[in-house]
Amino acid sequence: MKTKNIQIRTNNKEEFIEITQKVQNIIDEAKIEEGICLVYCPHTTAGITINEGADPSVVTDVLNAFNKIVPNDLDYKHLEGNSPSHIRSILTGNNVSIIVEEGKLVLGTWQSIFFCEYDGPRDRSVLVKLISKS
Repeated sequence: MKTKNIQIRTNNKEEFIEITQKVQNIIDEAKIEEGICLVYCPHTTAGITINEGADPSVVTDVLNAFNKIVPNDLDYKHLEGNSPSHIRSILTGNNVSIIVEEGKLVLGTWQSIFFCEYDGPRDRSVLVKLISKS
């Protein structure tokens, strides 16, 4: 299957955008019943993660913790001034792989897929590749 592109416009310097349904829609369109779904972020100041999607305070807590772990006011050398965004991206990672069974993403009860913006607002892309056994 050809790689699909999800376009995202972020609105804030830092935010998590839930993309689970957009990824599921790609699976539905491809009519994949069994396989693996790879969700990849091709940006160095953003990431992809799976975490709780039911309570928005979890995202707030994660962003607050990242700001304490990777403060904005260290003596960074990177000339663009977005070193904290690069480091937060490394902590999050740039991809997740999710099992697909019976045409659905296999996620835990509270799990959602998030695009993680650390250097917005920007226009971003998320790439989705489905690997099917058929």
